[in-house]
Amino acid sequence: MTEAQTRDRIAAFGRSIFRRGLTFGSTGNISVRVDEGWLMTPTGSSLGDLDPAAISKLDGQGNHLSGDKPTKEAFLHLAMYGERPKAGAIVHLHSTHSVAVSCLADIDPANVLPPITAYYVMRVGTLPLVGYYPPGDLDLARAVREMASRHHAVLLANHGPVVAGVSLDDAVYATEELEETAKLYLLLRGQPTRLLTAEQTTVLNQRFPVKC
Repeated sequence: MTEAQTRDRIAAFGRSIFRRGLTFGSTGNISVRVDEGWLMTPTGSSLGDLDPAAISKLDGQGNHLSGDKPTKEAFLHLAMYGERPKAGAIVHLHSTHSVAVSCLADIDPANVLPPITAYYVMRVGTLPLVGYYPPGDLDLARAVREMASRHHAVLLANHGPVVAGVSLDDAVYATEELEETAKLYLLLRGQPTRLLTAEQTTVLNQRFPVKC
């Protein structure tokens, strides 16, 4: 895929994500690994109205090369890429149900969501909670980096998910699966729930290992 095609693909996914209410306003950001650097959505932009030509380009050290100024959360993406060399794309959203779960007081910070469905286990797996830091705080990048070597998806407390995938499609689909599972989790709270067993999740992990 050429760089121009990748830019168009980012814009198309952004529109789809925005129109389906998975993020809103100027929240959320997307990045894709390209030759010798990254493409990232610009700061202050709406994923629903991205200009492909204005998408930021960064070099391999994270320096801004062209396009509009990159998302102010670029450091989160770079921290994740630094620990996951096979990751081809990262999606960070402020999706409503995922953020709601990240605000709950009684969740397990080592693994926020239980194994409700097979596809959640296959596409997300274990989801740790990163403690709260103010937006733009570089300590947040350090906290994400510490978890990224073992997890391709993390949930930022009172903030939202950061999800890496081997491709842009994989990163988007995993983020969508996480959001739908968070919605299910909230709907099922207080109800007798049949979760997947440890044996069932082990089988899924063996058959469908994380690629990135």
